[in-house]
Amino acid sequence: MDAVIIRPIQLTDNTAIAHIIRTALTEFGANKPGTVFYDDTTDHLFELFASTPKSGYFIAERDGVIVGGAGYFPTEGLPETTCELVKMYLNASVRGMGLGRKMIDYVLAEAKKAGYTEVYLETMPELNKAVKVYEQFGFHYLEGPMGNSGHNGCDIWMLRKI
Repeated sequence: MDAVIIRPIQLTDNTAIAHIIRTALTEFGANKPGTVFYDDTTDHLFELFASTPKSGYFIAERDGVIVGGAGYFPTEGLPETTCELVKMYLNASVRGMGLGRKMIDYVLAEAKKAGYTEVYLETMPELNKAVKVYEQFGFHYLEGPMGNSGHNGCDIWMLRKI
């Protein structure tokens, strides 16, 4: 994974990262209503993050090819000191190589620099490998959702201090 560069999203990344997100959701049978699969912002991530203070989205690039992304976002309804880990998806070609962990580490560090003290996330059982990674990172389960992400297709909610 040494050849992977993590960098802020650029306008020209929108199409590639949207494709990775939707392909991953389809692959795991999670391409259902109430998820980012049907979210219009998935096609305009650069604009969304560029126009939202205290947010950040990062692209993983390997040998000049976009292979994934992840970000943090001040989701509506969350406490001021809590952000959401959002749109964490990797291309199948790089899964199982430690890039997911590297991306999470990077995003948590950036969220902490932005002044957040907690990170929330929403996911679903279909993404069970990701859930195991979140557990290893110290995310703990919540009884219900926090804030208003608009993603009612997710039924696993987790939180971690940073």
